[in-house]
Amino acid sequence: MVSMIFGALYLSPAYAQVKVGVVTSSSGPVALVGIPQKNTVPFLPAKAGNQTIEYIALDDGSDPSAAVSAFRKLINEEKVDAIIGPSGTASAVAALGFAAEAGVPMLAPVGSTAVILPMDDKKKWVFKTTQNDEIVSTALAKQMVKDGVKTVAFVSPTDPYGDNWLKVFSADAQKAGIKLVDTERFQRQDTSFTAQGLKIISAKPDAVMIAAPGSSAVMPQTTLYDLGYRGKYYQSHGAALSGYLQLGGKKVEGTTVAGSIMLVLDQAQDSNPSKRVAAAYMDAYQKKYGVKPATFGANVYDAGLLLEQAIPVALKAGAPGTPAFRSALRDALEQVKELPGAQGIYNLSPTDHSGFDERGIELVTVKNGQWAPLK
Repeated sequence: MVSMIFGALYLSPAYAQVKVGVVTSSSGPVALVGIPQKNTVPFLPAKAGNQTIEYIALDDGSDPSAAVSAFRKLINEEKVDAIIGPSGTASAVAALGFAAEAGVPMLAPVGSTAVILPMDDKKKWVFKTTQNDEIVSTALAKQMVKDGVKTVAFVSPTDPYGDNWLKVFSADAQKAGIKLVDTERFQRQDTSFTAQGLKIISAKPDAVMIAAPGSSAVMPQTTLYDLGYRGKYYQSHGAALSGYLQLGGKKVEGTTVAGSIMLVLDQAQDSNPSKRVAAAYMDAYQKKYGVKPATFGANVYDAGLLLEQAIPVALKAGAPGTPAFRSALRDALEQVKELPGAQGIYNLSPTDHSGFDERGIELVTVKNGQWAPLK
């Protein structure tokens, strides 16, 4: 019910509006990830229950300090009830403390589990809308065994994404009986990987595992190809985007990549609950922009679906804009069960703030410049 209080228009809690901030890296080194995420904002739910939702989108320029500034602006000035973003793991790690201190749920569309594990008083406010590194790494290690790989070199950027991948893949390789013969790191802004590439070639691994997000996944592989390495290549879900195919060209043919159903949607089983959701998102995106979205965009789309389900539950505890509502929203997100998203099925809990299982992983290969199911 609308009433006038002290001459100002007052919206009763039943008609209050939910405000959601969205922070993406639509410029800078992480732009291949951030642009489809920014472009996804128009497809986020306009309502949840009887509440309208306003989205306030900001660009952090792929800079962790700018991401922190964006979070502060959204929390202190815009008084948002939740934040989707940022695009990069380093930025998410830098910003999550501010969301936690303000009691604002954060839905991070990043790869590394470093934003949610180990769980503590800060990370309990963060929910991750991508497959955990551990699930992807295990799937790739199992595939390496099938492919007869005995030795592997590992490559990743020197950042939280690369740090966590080194940890989880080293453990999975050991369990699978695969010897890690070399580890090479690089900075995302580096323009050369030649020195590291020569070390890998001298180690003579059967395969190279590259764990890097967006465009940074390309240079190590193309450099190794140019140096003459012709072993097997494996990439994390950070490479699951069309830009990887375009930038890598023939040099990434035959690579095994772990991604989502979106990469091979036309060939996916109709019984997969995510197929309908992914198809609806991809069709809407392509209609508006003329191209198919990268899977990273779906991480933001799924964040909207999670909020859409959790908001009606949280409204029972308080009106949007209040600490009671935001706290209840965090609690409600932990209770989401069997929610089909474009990236997989979400089953969240107080100890699992990602909620994906193996149903959210598709192993694909690059064939004739396109994604194809791994046979």
